[in-house]
Amino acid sequence: MTHPTDRTIAVAGAGLLGRLVAWQLLRDGHAVTLFDAGDLEHPAAAAWTAAGMVAPLCETAVSERSVFDMGRFALAQWPRWLDALNAGDLWHHQGSLMVAHAQDMGELTQFRRDLTHVLGEEPPCQSLDDAEIHRLEPDLAAGFRQGLYLPGEAHLDNRALLERLLTEIRRLGGTCHAHCPVDTFPGEIETRDGRHAFDLVIDCRGTGARQHHASLRGVRGETLHVQTSELRLTRPVRLMHPRYQLYVVPKPDQRFVIGATQIESEDRSPVSLQSSLELGSALYTLSPAFAEARILEQGVNLRPAFRDNLPHVTQRDGLITANGLFRHGYLLAPAVACHLLATIRGRGKQPFAETLTGHPPQESAA
Repeated sequence: MTHPTDRTIAVAGAGLLGRLVAWQLLRDGHAVTLFDAGDLEHPAAAAWTAAGMVAPLCETAVSERSVFDMGRFALAQWPRWLDALNAGDLWHHQGSLMVAHAQDMGELTQFRRDLTHVLGEEPPCQSLDDAEIHRLEPDLAAGFRQGLYLPGEAHLDNRALLERLLTEIRRLGGTCHAHCPVDTFPGEIETRDGRHAFDLVIDCRGTGARQHHASLRGVRGETLHVQTSELRLTRPVRLMHPRYQLYVVPKPDQRFVIGATQIESEDRSPVSLQSSLELGSALYTLSPAFAEARILEQGVNLRPAFRDNLPHVTQRDGLITANGLFRHGYLLAPAVACHLLATIRGRGKQPFAETLTGHPPQESAA
């Protein structure tokens, strides 16, 4: 079967996955049109609200082995793509740090047990004492006596990445339609103006595609963006607690993104007072220097998830859908995008085909 490199391809959804796929297909020589229901410069996508962590170990303890395997793939793939975008400065590979207060020390022990159970082997993380913790992050509060260092993990500047992808899509001749809600059909995109034909349609709309996925749900996530010059962090820090795992991720311009685990709700209303107080109080216990931090933004978004909290790809003539990245967007997007690209190109490896489609990988040309 031949796969020409000059097809007309529509990509519905300009979040992380949609932009990655559109960018790569333009580089392949296709005529790509990108549609999004919202603004392209300041998108409403979960990828914009997210903290941009690539943390396979942290996520695998509450997920499945396939999340770890796809996460390891992401750790190798992201630097390649960022180099191609001339955006290597957005990648930070200094690992992750996990800490807990004295009364919650059992949470670190349980995390390590859970990780060992999922991986079937001793996880690649290092136990730290208080001196080792503060060698890694000197500005943390003095009360942390034990921690875990996960050296293989990384984070990236997610908003700058989305901006650079959009710039590159336009530079390569991609057609972009903002504030343009669509519906998808095999070989067709329906807008307010009617139906438009394409050789292929790729649906990456997340919760915007719920009418086509009966089991898809939105999972609420909340973030707090603060700014302070009173302290510095080099890597994401997670505070383990019986009710949540709070994370703090450093960003450029002395900014920090703070968030916690998911809330099983499809409510898009602003952050509640209770959530704001809990996030702020936990942040203060990480370092009192956060007391004078200025709150720049409170973010709320819905992460698209299926019942198993894993991404899924479906394909029929003229239409491919990819959805369900859950809270693992930057961790799993490389595996999903590469699967889509191999499918469209008719060549290349599909190492996660069974997880993503429920079927073993198909034989394809070298």
